[in-house]
Amino acid sequence: MQSVVLASASPRRAELLKQIGLSFLVQPADIDETPESNESAEHYVERLAREKALAGSAFKPGSLVIGSDTSVVLGGRILGKPATAGDAIVMLQALSGTTHQVMTGVAVVHEGVCESRLVVADVRFRELLTAEIKAYVATGEPMDKAGGYGIQGRGGIFVEELRGSYSAVVGLPLQETAALLAGAGYPVWETWNSRQESRNE
Repeated sequence: MQSVVLASASPRRAELLKQIGLSFLVQPADIDETPESNESAEHYVERLAREKALAGSAFKPGSLVIGSDTSVVLGGRILGKPATAGDAIVMLQALSGTTHQVMTGVAVVHEGVCESRLVVADVRFRELLTAEIKAYVATGEPMDKAGGYGIQGRGGIFVEELRGSYSAVVGLPLQETAALLAGAGYPVWETWNSRQESRNE
């Protein structure tokens, strides 16, 4: 069976792949994540997903490699991961009472061919109190999250409405990922069933 590689160190993406029964190796991709001049958020996110997948394929030739990138976008501005607790507080204050976009790109490289998808979800935060923002930041959860929050963690308390893919907001759109894998000759259901049959023999 062909090996699958996740070109990301994100534990959240790994958990999502495990959720759909995928067996894979982890090979984080080290790429320059600096936005290009006048680059749109949509282009940026999908480009990074493709570059991560391609970088991963260079480490593991012959493997099927998954790359992904997620950005929180407010008014066209990309909110990256906060560098300090102060940055996290400022980001959450900006998101308070607003609707922002979470853009996630996913790419799959197979036999030198890279296919990718972009998924955009709208997330609305309720009005946040300064005290709860500071309490949330004090947990440390925001510090490795785009936009300074994790919807799958305590940050989910702030979400008033979500329109779009929940798994994409967490970090990997499962429907699109499964479709890309199937297009590369690795259908998730058939692969899972074949592993179960092997275990039962």
